[in-house]
This record gives sequence, C-alpha cells and structure tokens, in this order.
Amino acid sequence: MRPAGHNQNNVDRFSGYAGGYDQNRPEAPKFVVELLTQYLGRRPALVVDVGSGTGLSSFIWKAAADRVIGVEPNEDMRSKAEEKRSRMDGAGHISFVPGYSNGLKIESGAADVITCSQSFHWMEPVSTLKEASRVLRDGGIFAAYDCDWPPMAGWEVEEAYNELIRQADDIIAQHVEPGDRAVKRNKEEHLRTLQESGVFRFTKEAVFHNKERCDAARYVGLALSQGGVQTVQKLGSTALKEAIERLSSRAEAYFNGQTRDVVFGYRMRLGLK
Repeated sequence: MRPAGHNQNNVDRFSGYAGGYDQNRPEAPKFVVELLTQYLGRRPALVVDVGSGTGLSSFIWKAAADRVIGVEPNEDMRSKAEEKRSRMDGAGHISFVPGYSNGLKIESGAADVITCSQSFHWMEPVSTLKEASRVLRDGGIFAAYDCDWPPMAGWEVEEAYNELIRQADDIIAQHVEPGDRAVKRNKEEHLRTLQESGVFRFTKEAVFHNKERCDAARYVGLALSQGGVQTVQKLGSTALKEAIERLSSRAEAYFNGQTRDVVFGYRMRLGLK
C-alpha cells in the first residue's frame, strides 16, 4: 500500500534506464561516511539509505556499518542494486527493499543514520521527516545530500549541458500535463525544512567536493541520465537532437580523447535527532 503524499510520477520518472544511470552517475563520496560517522560519534549499527536507486549511495557504507538497508520504490533501480550486490563479496549485511520515504518498513528507533542521496527533493518532506524521526534512535542523524549539476569541466561543455537540460524542461512544460509530471522540490529549502520540522536538536549545511574520472561519453551520459531528458525521450520526441549533438561535440573537444578529472560540488543538509 502506498502511503499518503506519495507521487507515483516521481517514481516512474526513473524507470527504464537503470543501466545508464548506474554507469554514468557519480558514486557517493566516501567523505559522506567520514563526516556522518564523526557526527554520530560511533560506528553505525544500521544505515538506511532512502531513495537508494542503484545502490551508488548504499555501497559506500559496506565497510563502515554493521547493516545497510537501501529503500527504493522503483523496481528497475532496485533490481540493478540487487544485481550488483549479488556479485560483491562480503555484502551479506546490505539489503535492498521496496518502500517509500514516508512509510518505511523499519522498526522504531532502529537506525543510527538515514541518508537521502540525490533524492530528498523527490519526497514529500513533512511526512518523510516525521517518519525519519520515528525510525531514528536518539542521537541519530538524517542527511540529505546532492551534487551540483553539471560537474565542473570547461565552460563551453557546461554551457551545452545546461542548455540541453533547459530545453528538456521547456518541452515537458509544453507537452506533459501538470498531473502527469514529476514534482521536484527546491533543494535550497532543505536546510530550512529540517530546521522547521521540530525533529532535530542540531542542523547544519556542509559543502564539499569530490573528483571522479570522466571522458566525453560519460559526460554526455550524465546529461542523458537526467530525468527531464529521459522524460522527453520517452515521449518519442526528437526535439533534443541538436542540443545533444552540440553537447557531444563540445565534450569531445574538451576531453580530446582523454579521461580527465571532473569535480562534483556537494551540499549536505543534516540533522541530529
């Protein structure tokens, strides 16, 4: 049963491209584990990763938590995470379950850490934080963190990336009925939402960065993995063809056949219960 406040469009937005998503999206930085463990003050017995997708933000806890549960409502994404876990040694303490952020099938007071990586803006925040309060033990931490798009590269390739995303958003606004659209909340409101929830005695915003290796194909793949671009392609539209070609051309010129470091900026909003 789906809990109240759930928007199925937000879940369906990610259906059908788990492979491309997993191949191109950044892994969650290991600094996330270091920072949250520091604030917790001990090794977490249970980490719950909500909106865990293909497990990119769950597996970073493999050696750092006694148990990890990834909660993901999208079957395609969850199946990819389970496939990866099945091929991984020493991952018996990691599991992936279907579920929603405001209806977790986890006992009260069980979790030391709840994370939402690139996902809190898709959730109904009030009911989600109420559920987090139930599941977290006293002194537990809720952390929502996101990277800034696009990753830092040359200005021309970033400009082409942003133009592709803008065009995709415009097409959705023109051709997708409001009731059929995914609802994305403003990430800039995350810290205030935590502060006003009444759940946390301490809140903080942390800003950091992470480097990953990237080539032209992956940079373009990052853009194509964005939900708005995927939505337009699912419509059968070819309206983004020129924008994709422009991004591909500029990415190829920037990377020049090489694999280079790109920098992802991150913003984390955390609350201590």
